[in-house]
Amino acid sequence: MSTKRITMRKIRDVLRLRHSAGLSIRQIRASTKLSVGAIQKLRARADALEISWPLPPELSDDKLARLFYPDADARISGRFEVPDWPGIHQELKRKGVTKLLLWEEYTQQYPNRCYSYSQFCDRYRHWRQKQKRSMRQTHKAGEKLFVDYAGQTVPIIHSGTGEIREAQVFVAVLGASNYTYAEATLTQTLPDWLQSHVQAFQYFGGSTEIVVPDNLKGGVTRACRYDPDVNPSYQQLAEHYQVAVVPARPFKPKDKAKVEAGVQIVERWILARLRHHTFFSLAELNQCIQALLHELNHKPFKQLPGNRRQAFEQLDQPALKPLPPHPYRYVDIKPVKVNIDYHVQYELHHYSVPHQLVGETLELQASDHLISLYFQHKMIASHPRSYRPGFTTQPDHMPKRHRKHQQWTPGRIKNWARDIGPDCLIWITAHLQSKPHPEQAYRVCLGLLNLSRSYPAQRLNRACALANREKLDRLKHIKAILKSNRDQLPEQINLTTTLPQDHDNIRGPGNFH
Repeated sequence: MSTKRITMRKIRDVLRLRHSAGLSIRQIRASTKLSVGAIQKLRARADALEISWPLPPELSDDKLARLFYPDADARISGRFEVPDWPGIHQELKRKGVTKLLLWEEYTQQYPNRCYSYSQFCDRYRHWRQKQKRSMRQTHKAGEKLFVDYAGQTVPIIHSGTGEIREAQVFVAVLGASNYTYAEATLTQTLPDWLQSHVQAFQYFGGSTEIVVPDNLKGGVTRACRYDPDVNPSYQQLAEHYQVAVVPARPFKPKDKAKVEAGVQIVERWILARLRHHTFFSLAELNQCIQALLHELNHKPFKQLPGNRRQAFEQLDQPALKPLPPHPYRYVDIKPVKVNIDYHVQYELHHYSVPHQLVGETLELQASDHLISLYFQHKMIASHPRSYRPGFTTQPDHMPKRHRKHQQWTPGRIKNWARDIGPDCLIWITAHLQSKPHPEQAYRVCLGLLNLSRSYPAQRLNRACALANREKLDRLKHIKAILKSNRDQLPEQINLTTTLPQDHDNIRGPGNFH
Protein backbone atom coordinates (compact mmCIF):
# COMPACT_ATOMS: atom_id res chain seq x y z
CA MET A 1 0.00 0.00 0.00
CA SER A 2 1.40 3.37 -1.00
CA THR A 3 2.40 6.10 1.45
CA LYS A 4 -0.15 8.38 -0.21
CA ARG A 5 -3.02 5.99 0.60
CA ILE A 6 -1.76 5.54 4.17
CA THR A 7 -1.64 9.32 4.64
CA MET A 8 -5.06 9.89 3.13
CA ARG A 9 -6.46 6.97 5.06
CA LYS A 10 -5.28 8.63 8.28
CA ILE A 11 -7.26 11.75 7.35
CA ARG A 12 -10.32 9.67 6.56
CA ASP A 13 -9.93 7.73 9.81
CA VAL A 14 -9.77 10.93 11.87
CA LEU A 15 -12.94 12.27 10.21
CA ARG A 16 -14.75 8.94 10.63
CA LEU A 17 -13.80 8.45 14.26
CA ARG A 18 -14.77 11.98 15.11
CA HIS A 19 -18.12 12.26 13.32
CA SER A 20 -19.29 8.68 13.16
CA ALA A 21 -17.85 7.13 16.31
CA GLY A 22 -17.80 10.34 18.38
CA LEU A 23 -14.41 9.58 19.95
CA SER A 24 -12.30 12.10 21.87
CA ILE A 25 -8.93 13.33 20.68
CA ARG A 26 -7.12 10.97 23.07
CA GLN A 27 -9.13 8.01 21.82
CA ILE A 28 -8.47 8.96 18.18
CA ARG A 29 -4.78 9.25 18.99
CA ALA A 30 -4.75 5.73 20.48
CA SER A 31 -6.42 4.35 17.35
CA THR A 32 -4.53 6.20 14.58
CA LYS A 33 -1.14 6.66 16.34
CA LEU A 34 -1.14 10.31 15.29
CA SER A 35 -0.06 13.02 17.68
CA VAL A 36 -2.60 15.17 19.50
CA GLY A 37 -1.36 18.25 17.65
CA ALA A 38 -1.79 16.62 14.25
CA ILE A 39 -5.33 15.51 15.13
CA GLN A 40 -6.25 18.98 16.31
CA LYS A 41 -4.92 20.50 13.09
CA LEU A 42 -6.95 18.05 10.98
CA ARG A 43 -10.11 18.79 12.98
CA ALA A 44 -9.60 22.52 12.72
CA ARG A 45 -8.99 22.29 8.99
CA ALA A 46 -12.07 20.07 8.51
CA ASP A 47 -14.24 22.56 10.44
CA ALA A 48 -12.90 25.44 8.35
CA LEU A 49 -13.72 23.49 5.13
CA GLU A 50 -17.11 22.36 6.54
CA ILE A 51 -16.28 18.73 5.78
CA SER A 52 -18.52 16.12 7.41
CA TRP A 53 -18.77 12.34 7.35
CA PRO A 54 -19.32 10.40 5.17
CA LEU A 55 -17.24 12.07 2.49
CA PRO A 56 -18.78 12.70 -0.92
CA PRO A 57 -17.97 9.90 -3.40
CA GLU A 58 -16.43 12.37 -5.86
CA LEU A 59 -13.84 13.53 -3.25
CA SER A 60 -10.76 11.52 -4.32
CA ASP A 61 -7.56 11.26 -2.39
CA ASP A 62 -5.87 13.87 -4.60
CA LYS A 63 -8.70 16.34 -4.06
CA LEU A 64 -8.73 15.61 -0.34
CA ALA A 65 -4.96 16.22 -0.18
CA ARG A 66 -5.31 19.55 -1.97
CA LEU A 67 -8.03 20.61 0.49
CA PHE A 68 -6.00 19.82 3.57
CA TYR A 69 -2.54 20.66 2.17
CA PRO A 70 -2.96 23.27 -0.57
CA ASP A 71 0.78 24.14 -0.56
CA ALA A 72 1.99 20.56 -0.64
CA ASP A 73 3.21 18.67 -3.67
CA ALA A 74 0.30 16.35 -4.47
CA ARG A 75 1.79 14.79 -7.56
CA ILE A 76 2.07 11.00 -7.54
CA SER A 77 5.66 9.78 -7.96
CA GLY A 78 7.43 6.52 -7.50
CA ARG A 79 10.49 8.34 -6.02
CA PHE A 80 10.63 9.34 -2.34
CA GLU A 81 11.69 12.82 -1.33
CA VAL A 82 14.86 12.56 0.79
CA PRO A 83 14.50 14.58 3.99
CA ASP A 84 17.00 17.27 4.93
CA TRP A 85 18.92 15.11 7.39
CA PRO A 86 21.34 17.85 8.64
CA GLY A 87 18.38 20.16 9.24
CA ILE A 88 16.46 17.39 11.02
CA HIS A 89 19.53 16.65 13.16
CA GLN A 90 19.69 20.31 14.23
CA GLU A 91 15.95 20.49 14.91
CA LEU A 92 16.11 17.45 17.19
CA LYS A 93 18.33 19.47 19.53
CA ARG A 94 15.48 21.84 20.31
CA LYS A 95 13.42 21.21 23.42
CA GLY A 96 10.24 19.21 22.81
CA VAL A 97 11.09 18.35 19.18
CA THR A 98 10.73 14.63 18.38
CA LYS A 99 11.29 12.51 15.30
CA LEU A 100 7.55 11.82 15.11
CA LEU A 101 6.80 15.54 14.91
CA LEU A 102 9.43 16.09 12.21
CA TRP A 103 8.13 13.11 10.25
CA GLU A 104 4.59 14.49 10.35
CA GLU A 105 5.84 17.85 9.05
CA TYR A 106 7.76 15.98 6.34
CA THR A 107 4.64 14.04 5.27
CA GLN A 108 2.62 17.25 5.16
CA GLN A 109 5.16 18.78 2.82
CA TYR A 110 5.47 15.70 0.59
CA PRO A 111 2.29 13.66 1.13
CA ASN A 112 2.77 11.52 -1.99
CA ARG A 113 6.54 11.11 -1.89
CA CYS A 114 7.35 10.49 1.75
CA TYR A 115 8.82 7.63 3.73
CA SER A 116 6.81 5.83 6.38
CA TYR A 117 7.71 6.65 9.96
CA SER A 118 9.77 3.50 10.44
CA GLN A 119 11.65 4.16 7.17
CA PHE A 120 12.20 7.77 8.23
CA CYS A 121 13.76 6.71 11.55
CA ASP A 122 15.85 3.98 9.95
CA ARG A 123 17.34 6.27 7.29
CA TYR A 124 18.04 9.00 9.83
CA ARG A 125 19.87 6.46 11.98
CA HIS A 126 21.99 5.34 9.02
CA TRP A 127 22.78 8.96 8.13
CA ARG A 128 23.83 9.76 11.70
CA GLN A 129 26.14 6.75 11.86
CA LYS A 130 28.03 8.07 8.86
CA GLN A 131 28.79 11.38 10.57
CA LYS A 132 31.65 12.18 12.93
CA ARG A 133 31.80 10.45 16.29
CA SER A 134 31.16 13.75 18.12
CA MET A 135 27.72 13.95 16.49
CA ARG A 136 26.54 10.60 17.89
CA GLN A 137 25.58 12.25 21.15
CA THR A 138 22.40 14.26 21.00
CA HIS A 139 22.60 17.38 23.17
CA LYS A 140 19.50 19.41 23.89
CA ALA A 141 19.63 23.17 23.36
CA GLY A 142 20.78 25.06 26.44
CA GLU A 143 21.33 21.85 28.40
CA LYS A 144 25.08 21.30 28.77
CA LEU A 145 28.27 23.33 28.85
CA PHE A 146 31.52 21.35 28.64
CA VAL A 147 34.63 22.93 30.20
CA ASP A 148 38.29 21.96 30.39
CA TYR A 149 41.85 23.27 30.00
CA ALA A 150 43.84 22.80 26.83
CA GLY A 151 46.95 20.70 27.15
CA GLN A 152 48.97 23.31 25.27
CA THR A 153 50.19 26.43 27.11
CA VAL A 154 51.37 29.84 25.88
CA PRO A 155 54.56 31.47 27.25
CA ILE A 156 54.28 35.03 28.64
CA ILE A 157 57.49 37.00 29.19
CA HIS A 158 57.71 39.48 32.06
CA SER A 159 58.90 42.74 30.49
CA GLY A 160 60.90 43.76 33.58
CA THR A 161 62.59 40.56 34.75
CA GLY A 162 62.43 38.42 31.62
CA GLU A 163 60.77 35.62 33.60
CA ILE A 164 58.68 33.24 31.47
CA ARG A 165 55.34 31.96 32.77
CA GLU A 166 53.21 29.40 30.97
CA ALA A 167 49.62 30.66 30.58
CA GLN A 168 46.84 28.08 30.76
CA VAL A 169 44.02 28.09 28.18
CA PHE A 170 40.45 27.54 29.40
CA VAL A 171 37.93 26.19 26.84
CA ALA A 172 34.12 26.01 27.12
CA VAL A 173 31.83 24.46 24.46
CA LEU A 174 28.02 24.44 24.32
CA GLY A 175 26.64 20.98 23.60
CA ALA A 176 23.97 21.71 20.99
CA SER A 177 25.61 24.40 18.84
CA ASN A 178 29.35 23.79 19.48
CA TYR A 179 29.64 27.52 20.19
CA THR A 180 33.09 27.93 21.77
CA TYR A 181 34.70 30.24 24.33
CA ALA A 182 38.39 30.38 25.24
CA GLU A 183 40.60 32.54 27.43
CA ALA A 184 44.06 32.43 28.98
CA THR A 185 44.75 32.42 32.72
CA LEU A 186 47.99 32.41 34.69
CA THR A 187 47.12 29.28 36.67
CA GLN A 188 44.64 26.44 36.96
CA THR A 189 43.92 27.23 40.60
CA LEU A 190 40.37 27.45 41.91
CA PRO A 191 40.01 31.29 41.70
CA ASP A 192 41.10 31.31 38.03
CA TRP A 193 38.98 28.24 37.26
CA LEU A 194 35.81 29.81 38.67
CA GLN A 195 36.47 33.23 37.15
CA SER A 196 36.79 31.58 33.73
CA HIS A 197 33.31 30.09 34.22
CA VAL A 198 31.99 33.57 35.00
CA GLN A 199 33.60 34.97 31.86
CA ALA A 200 32.17 32.12 29.77
CA PHE A 201 28.62 32.73 31.04
CA GLN A 202 29.02 36.43 30.30
CA TYR A 203 30.26 35.60 26.78
CA PHE A 204 27.27 33.34 26.09
CA GLY A 205 24.82 35.78 27.69
CA GLY A 206 23.21 33.09 29.85
CA SER A 207 23.78 29.84 31.72
CA THR A 208 23.02 26.23 30.85
CA GLU A 209 21.27 23.62 32.97
CA ILE A 210 24.40 21.47 33.45
CA VAL A 211 28.15 22.12 33.50
CA VAL A 212 30.36 19.11 32.69
CA PRO A 213 33.97 19.62 33.89
CA ASP A 214 36.88 17.26 33.92
CA ASN A 215 38.01 15.95 37.33
CA LEU A 216 40.26 18.97 37.86
CA LYS A 217 41.69 19.01 41.39
CA GLY A 218 40.62 22.62 41.92
CA GLY A 219 36.99 21.89 41.03
CA VAL A 220 36.45 18.30 42.17
CA THR A 221 37.67 17.51 45.69
CA ARG A 222 37.35 13.74 45.29
CA ALA A 223 37.03 12.09 41.89
CA CYS A 224 34.64 9.15 41.76
CA ARG A 225 32.93 7.29 38.94
CA TYR A 226 29.52 7.50 40.59
CA ASP A 227 29.57 10.13 43.36
CA PRO A 228 32.32 12.79 43.02
CA ASP A 229 32.75 15.52 45.63
CA VAL A 230 32.55 19.04 44.16
CA ASN A 231 34.57 21.82 45.78
CA PRO A 232 32.34 24.01 48.02
CA SER A 233 33.31 27.19 46.17
CA TYR A 234 32.49 25.51 42.85
CA GLN A 235 29.16 24.41 44.28
CA GLN A 236 28.49 27.98 45.42
CA LEU A 237 29.08 29.22 41.87
CA ALA A 238 26.66 26.57 40.61
CA GLU A 239 23.99 27.78 43.05
CA HIS A 240 24.62 31.40 42.01
CA TYR A 241 23.95 30.58 38.34
CA GLN A 242 21.38 27.84 39.04
CA VAL A 243 23.34 25.15 37.21
CA ALA A 244 24.18 21.56 38.10
CA VAL A 245 27.83 20.44 38.11
CA VAL A 246 28.12 16.88 36.76
CA PRO A 247 31.83 15.97 36.46
CA ALA A 248 32.87 13.52 33.77
CA ARG A 249 33.72 10.04 34.96
CA PRO A 250 37.43 9.42 35.54
CA PHE A 251 39.16 8.02 32.45
CA LYS A 252 35.98 8.42 30.36
CA PRO A 253 36.80 11.07 27.72
CA LYS A 254 33.57 10.27 25.86
CA ASP A 255 31.66 11.96 28.68
CA LYS A 256 33.17 15.25 27.58
CA ALA A 257 33.78 14.54 23.90
CA LYS A 258 32.45 17.99 22.97
CA VAL A 259 35.12 19.87 24.89
CA GLU A 260 37.80 17.37 23.85
CA ALA A 261 37.00 18.25 20.24
CA GLY A 262 36.70 21.93 21.19
CA VAL A 263 40.15 21.89 22.80
CA GLN A 264 41.59 20.31 19.68
CA ILE A 265 39.98 22.95 17.48
CA VAL A 266 41.22 25.79 19.73
CA GLU A 267 44.75 24.37 19.64
CA ARG A 268 44.69 24.06 15.85
CA TRP A 269 42.87 27.23 14.86
CA ILE A 270 43.97 29.63 17.60
CA LEU A 271 47.05 28.52 19.53
CA ALA A 272 48.86 27.14 16.49
CA ARG A 273 48.44 30.49 14.72
CA LEU A 274 49.92 32.30 17.73
CA ARG A 275 53.01 30.10 18.03
CA HIS A 276 55.33 32.69 16.42
CA HIS A 277 54.00 35.60 18.52
CA THR A 278 55.68 36.87 21.68
CA PHE A 279 53.44 38.05 24.50
CA PHE A 280 54.42 40.26 27.43
CA SER A 281 51.09 40.30 29.30
CA LEU A 282 48.03 38.16 29.84
CA ALA A 283 45.75 40.92 28.51
CA GLU A 284 47.69 41.03 25.24
CA LEU A 285 47.35 37.26 24.81
CA ASN A 286 43.61 37.29 25.55
CA GLN A 287 43.06 40.08 23.05
CA CYS A 288 44.54 37.94 20.29
CA ILE A 289 42.60 34.87 21.44
CA GLN A 290 39.30 36.78 21.34
CA ALA A 291 39.96 37.99 17.77
CA LEU A 292 40.69 34.47 16.52
CA LEU A 293 37.79 33.07 18.57
CA HIS A 294 35.38 35.35 16.69
CA GLU A 295 36.75 33.99 13.42
CA LEU A 296 36.47 30.38 14.65
CA ASN A 297 32.80 30.72 15.65
CA HIS A 298 31.96 32.18 12.23
CA LYS A 299 33.81 29.49 10.30
CA PRO A 300 31.31 27.33 8.28
CA PHE A 301 30.65 23.75 9.35
CA LYS A 302 31.91 21.04 7.01
CA GLN A 303 28.91 18.70 7.19
CA LEU A 304 26.20 20.83 8.76
CA PRO A 305 24.62 24.01 7.45
CA GLY A 306 25.77 27.37 8.83
CA ASN A 307 28.41 27.96 11.48
CA ARG A 308 28.77 27.91 15.24
CA ARG A 309 27.43 31.42 15.69
CA GLN A 310 24.33 30.77 13.61
CA ALA A 311 23.71 27.45 15.37
CA PHE A 312 24.09 29.23 18.71
CA GLU A 313 21.54 31.89 17.76
CA GLN A 314 19.06 29.23 16.58
CA LEU A 315 19.53 26.59 19.29
CA ASP A 316 21.35 27.45 22.51
CA GLN A 317 20.79 31.18 22.84
CA PRO A 318 16.96 31.04 23.12
CA ALA A 319 17.19 28.16 25.63
CA LEU A 320 19.81 29.65 27.98
CA LYS A 321 18.73 30.78 31.43
CA PRO A 322 19.15 34.51 32.16
CA LEU A 323 22.17 35.59 34.18
CA PRO A 324 21.77 36.82 37.76
CA PRO A 325 21.94 40.61 38.34
CA HIS A 326 25.53 40.41 39.61
CA PRO A 327 28.33 38.07 38.51
CA TYR A 328 29.74 35.55 40.94
CA ARG A 329 32.64 36.75 43.11
CA TYR A 330 35.09 34.13 44.30
CA VAL A 331 34.67 33.06 47.91
CA ASP A 332 37.20 30.79 49.58
CA ILE A 333 35.37 28.18 51.68
CA LYS A 334 37.15 26.03 54.25
CA PRO A 335 36.41 24.30 57.60
CA VAL A 336 37.95 25.91 60.70
CA LYS A 337 37.99 24.87 64.35
CA VAL A 338 37.26 27.36 67.13
CA ASN A 339 40.26 27.75 69.44
CA ILE A 340 39.98 27.94 73.22
CA ASP A 341 40.20 31.75 72.96
CA TYR A 342 36.95 31.65 70.85
CA HIS A 343 38.81 32.80 67.71
CA VAL A 344 39.37 31.13 64.33
CA GLN A 345 42.39 31.73 62.15
CA TYR A 346 42.46 32.63 58.47
CA GLU A 347 45.71 33.71 56.83
CA LEU A 348 47.53 34.81 60.02
CA HIS A 349 44.56 36.86 61.29
CA HIS A 350 42.18 35.73 64.04
CA TYR A 351 38.43 36.41 64.07
CA SER A 352 36.11 35.99 67.03
CA VAL A 353 32.97 33.85 67.26
CA PRO A 354 30.52 33.38 70.16
CA HIS A 355 32.48 31.79 73.03
CA GLN A 356 29.88 29.01 73.36
CA LEU A 357 31.26 27.49 70.12
CA VAL A 358 34.73 26.71 71.49
CA GLY A 359 35.87 23.38 70.05
CA GLU A 360 33.28 23.30 67.24
CA THR A 361 34.11 23.11 63.53
CA LEU A 362 32.69 25.99 61.48
CA GLU A 363 32.55 26.81 57.78
CA LEU A 364 34.52 29.93 56.92
CA GLN A 365 33.74 31.88 53.74
CA ALA A 366 36.29 34.51 52.79
CA SER A 367 35.55 37.08 50.07
CA ASP A 368 37.71 40.05 49.15
CA HIS A 369 36.29 42.24 51.90
CA LEU A 370 34.30 40.01 54.27
CA ILE A 371 34.82 36.97 56.49
CA SER A 372 31.59 35.03 57.17
CA LEU A 373 31.36 32.11 59.60
CA TYR A 374 28.62 29.46 59.53
CA PHE A 375 27.61 26.80 62.02
CA GLN A 376 25.14 24.16 60.84
CA HIS A 377 24.38 26.26 57.72
CA LYS A 378 23.53 29.33 59.83
CA MET A 379 25.72 32.45 59.83
CA ILE A 380 26.87 33.16 63.37
CA ALA A 381 29.51 35.90 62.77
CA SER A 382 30.92 38.19 60.12
CA HIS A 383 33.95 40.50 60.16
CA PRO A 384 35.64 42.89 57.71
CA ARG A 385 38.54 40.98 56.23
CA SER A 386 42.00 41.98 57.43
CA TYR A 387 45.18 41.22 55.51
CA ARG A 388 47.49 41.87 58.51
CA PRO A 389 48.37 39.57 61.42
CA GLY A 390 46.34 40.30 64.53
CA PHE A 391 42.94 39.85 66.16
CA THR A 392 39.45 41.08 65.33
CA THR A 393 37.14 40.64 68.32
CA GLN A 394 33.51 41.58 68.84
CA PRO A 395 32.63 42.27 72.52
CA ASP A 396 29.39 40.28 72.20
CA HIS A 397 31.41 37.14 71.49
CA MET A 398 33.33 37.34 74.77
CA PRO A 399 32.38 35.87 78.18
CA LYS A 400 31.08 38.48 80.63
CA ARG A 401 34.27 38.58 82.67
CA HIS A 402 36.37 39.01 79.53
CA ARG A 403 34.20 41.89 78.40
CA LYS A 404 34.79 43.66 81.68
CA HIS A 405 38.51 43.19 81.25
CA GLN A 406 38.37 44.61 77.74
CA GLN A 407 36.70 47.79 79.01
CA TRP A 408 39.90 48.84 80.78
CA THR A 409 42.14 51.50 79.20
CA PRO A 410 45.48 53.03 80.32
CA GLY A 411 43.71 56.27 81.18
CA ARG A 412 41.13 54.55 83.35
CA ILE A 413 43.81 52.59 85.22
CA LYS A 414 45.86 55.76 85.86
CA ASN A 415 42.83 57.61 87.18
CA TRP A 416 42.22 54.83 89.70
CA ALA A 417 45.90 54.90 90.73
CA ARG A 418 45.78 58.69 91.11
CA ASP A 419 42.87 58.38 93.51
CA ILE A 420 44.98 56.06 95.69
CA GLY A 421 48.06 58.27 95.74
CA PRO A 422 50.90 59.80 93.69
CA ASP A 423 53.37 57.00 94.49
CA CYS A 424 50.85 54.42 93.31
CA LEU A 425 50.43 56.38 90.07
CA ILE A 426 54.21 56.39 89.55
CA TRP A 427 54.43 52.59 90.01
CA ILE A 428 51.47 51.98 87.64
CA THR A 429 52.76 54.37 84.96
CA ALA A 430 56.18 52.70 84.98
CA HIS A 431 54.59 49.31 84.35
CA LEU A 432 52.38 50.55 81.52
CA GLN A 433 55.38 52.10 79.81
CA SER A 434 57.60 49.07 80.26
CA LYS A 435 55.56 46.85 77.88
CA PRO A 436 55.37 47.07 74.06
CA HIS A 437 51.57 47.11 74.41
CA PRO A 438 49.91 48.61 77.52
CA GLU A 439 47.42 45.71 77.53
CA GLN A 440 50.25 43.39 78.54
CA ALA A 441 50.56 45.26 81.90
CA TYR A 442 46.83 45.37 82.65
CA ARG A 443 46.80 42.24 84.78
CA VAL A 444 49.63 43.40 87.10
CA CYS A 445 48.18 46.91 87.37
CA LEU A 446 44.69 45.65 88.20
CA GLY A 447 46.21 43.24 90.72
CA LEU A 448 47.85 46.17 92.52
CA LEU A 449 44.79 48.39 92.42
CA ASN A 450 42.55 45.60 93.73
CA LEU A 451 44.70 45.57 96.91
CA SER A 452 42.84 48.76 97.83
CA ARG A 453 39.88 46.53 98.72
CA SER A 454 41.96 44.86 101.49
CA TYR A 455 44.20 47.74 102.59
CA PRO A 456 43.60 51.46 103.10
CA ALA A 457 44.68 53.69 100.23
CA GLN A 458 47.25 55.41 102.48
CA ARG A 459 49.03 52.13 103.26
CA LEU A 460 48.96 51.03 99.59
CA ASN A 461 50.42 54.35 98.46
CA ARG A 462 53.15 54.12 101.17
CA ALA A 463 54.02 50.58 100.03
CA CYS A 464 54.32 51.85 96.44
CA ALA A 465 56.64 54.58 97.68
CA LEU A 466 58.94 51.97 99.24
CA ALA A 467 58.82 49.89 96.05
CA ASN A 468 59.65 52.92 93.90
CA ARG A 469 62.55 53.85 96.16
CA GLU A 470 63.99 50.34 96.20
CA LYS A 471 63.09 49.64 92.53
CA LEU A 472 60.82 46.74 93.34
CA ASP A 473 58.75 46.06 90.19
CA ARG A 474 57.01 42.83 91.17
CA LEU A 475 53.51 42.72 92.63
CA LYS A 476 54.60 40.12 95.16
CA HIS A 477 57.08 42.60 96.65
CA ILE A 478 54.32 45.11 97.42
CA LYS A 479 52.16 42.35 98.86
CA ALA A 480 55.09 41.35 101.12
CA ILE A 481 55.53 44.91 102.33
CA LEU A 482 51.86 45.17 103.25
CA LYS A 483 51.74 41.74 104.85
CA SER A 484 54.79 42.44 107.00
CA ASN A 485 53.46 45.90 107.93
CA ARG A 486 56.77 47.37 106.83
CA ASP A 487 54.93 50.35 105.40
CA GLN A 488 53.80 51.25 108.96
CA LEU A 489 57.33 51.37 110.42
CA PRO A 490 58.91 54.80 110.99
CA GLU A 491 61.23 55.88 108.27
CA GLN A 492 64.64 54.38 109.06
CA ILE A 493 67.89 56.40 109.27
CA ASN A 494 70.23 55.88 106.43
CA LEU A 495 72.94 53.71 107.88
CA THR A 496 75.23 54.10 104.93
CA THR A 497 78.35 56.04 106.11
CA THR A 498 81.42 57.07 104.23
CA LEU A 499 84.53 55.53 105.80
CA PRO A 500 87.79 57.47 105.62
CA GLN A 501 90.23 56.21 103.04
CA ASP A 502 93.36 57.58 104.82
CA HIS A 503 93.86 56.82 108.57
CA ASP A 504 96.72 55.82 110.91
CA ASN A 505 95.01 52.56 111.78
CA ILE A 506 94.47 51.60 108.16
CA ARG A 507 97.28 49.55 106.72
CA GLY A 508 98.03 49.57 103.07
CA PRO A 509 99.92 47.23 100.74
CA GLY A 510 103.27 48.52 102.03
CA ASN A 511 102.70 47.04 105.44
CA PHE A 512 102.66 43.52 104.08
CA HIS A 513 106.03 42.11 102.92
